[in-house]
Amino acid sequence: MKCLISLFLLLFLASCKSDSKENREKPMIVATTSILADGIKNLVGDRADVIALMPAGVDPHLYKASVRDLDLLTNADLVVYHGLYLEGKMTEIFEKLAFSQTLIDISQGLPKEQLIRSGPEAHSVDPHIWFDVNLWSTAMNYTSTEIIRWKPEWKSVIESNSALYLNQLTALDTEVRLKVNELRSTSQVLVTAHDAFAYFGKAYQLEVKSLQGLSTLSEPGLRDLTELIELVQVNHVKAIFAEQTISPKAIRAVAAGAAEKNHQVKLAGPLYTDSLDAVGTPAGTYIGMVKTNLEIIYKNLLK
Repeated sequence: MKCLISLFLLLFLASCKSDSKENREKPMIVATTSILADGIKNLVGDRADVIALMPAGVDPHLYKASVRDLDLLTNADLVVYHGLYLEGKMTEIFEKLAFSQTLIDISQGLPKEQLIRSGPEAHSVDPHIWFDVNLWSTAMNYTSTEIIRWKPEWKSVIESNSALYLNQLTALDTEVRLKVNELRSTSQVLVTAHDAFAYFGKAYQLEVKSLQGLSTLSEPGLRDLTELIELVQVNHVKAIFAEQTISPKAIRAVAAGAAEKNHQVKLAGPLYTDSLDAVGTPAGTYIGMVKTNLEIIYKNLLK
């Protein structure tokens, strides 16, 4: 860690000597994940260049900042991150950056009573708030306010873009509710590789179970596997779902275990959880990701 901090300080000093910020045509905003970068792009439009620190398909729970990342962060005009320990291995970097950079932690705009906890520790708060579209809308509304605080001269543009985006999110939330209402009528359970869909289950009143915990740093044990196999069998679950950023090995073992108990369950997906798909694909935007996930779940559990 000392080496990382020393490297960080060296990069910071180097960035201070650079006049790259002054020479830019537009401010550069760095968002940690592709999900967050897409939201910021909808808010700022063409007023800034928005860069996702983590490429599509990367698991933010496991992500470690590289030398290139540190350079990008220290040269950014604005850094935006999820918070709630989603970017767990970068927490100390954000603390150091706060002394010299403008940062927005979008989780600061969320009502504390709406957050899901698995324990009393700070890192036990579930960070996957984007699976409740209404909660994501709240986060984006807060972010737009903070961007205006950073760039007051953008106020009218940000407010206009924000209103348009929030209306799109409202329509998306309605669409999700309608389809999940149909799913609930079948008494199916959404079974996923890791515990990313708790907000989805809470917001849309669908039972959700997973093999791993909030962070993919945790490894499922034999007891976790056995209990999930039993749940799949007892509830006659039609399909269980792999995830884009996680190896399907463990969730595949659930399907195999159910088969040994004479219950055939389909391994479906992958679902997009902690990252968007590549740019230009159906799941390459936040709204597209939610719709893609919903269609995969709907098709495999209902039909």
